[in-house]
Amino acid sequence: MKSDSQKFSKKKSIALVAHDHMKKNLLEWAEFNKGNLVRHRIYATGTTGKLLEDRLDIYVHKLQSGPLGGDQQIGAKISEGEIDVLIFFWDPLAAQPHDPDVKALLRLAVVWNIPIAMNRASADFIFSSGLMDSEYERQIPDFNLYLNREL
Repeated sequence: MKSDSQKFSKKKSIALVAHDHMKKNLLEWAEFNKGNLVRHRIYATGTTGKLLEDRLDIYVHKLQSGPLGGDQQIGAKISEGEIDVLIFFWDPLAAQPHDPDVKALLRLAVVWNIPIAMNRASADFIFSSGLMDSEYERQIPDFNLYLNREL
């Protein structure tokens, strides 16, 4: 499969999302990483975004609440090349009424080859990478074969 690429600038667009029972964990992680987060553009679903702004005193591009379409909005931004990193603290032990939206969001992050962290350890590894503060050439798969297939 042929691929193209997109250059991530030093200033990344980072989406922060957390299910209700994981918001406290995300807020603690974000507070610990505030010095790194302020160097980037932050996007978040509605409630999480408001909590982040209040706790960190930083500007957050707030979208709808996850169950009201926020997960889909972030997914659309990923497919349009507007989100570089997804940090999604999801709750694996609780049923989510918008579970199909969550799965679609994660699928889009994989399809478009962006880094995904789904817990504190993976978020720490991504944020401790030297690539967070440098340019990075992300490979984008060429989907023309898929798009031009005969139905």
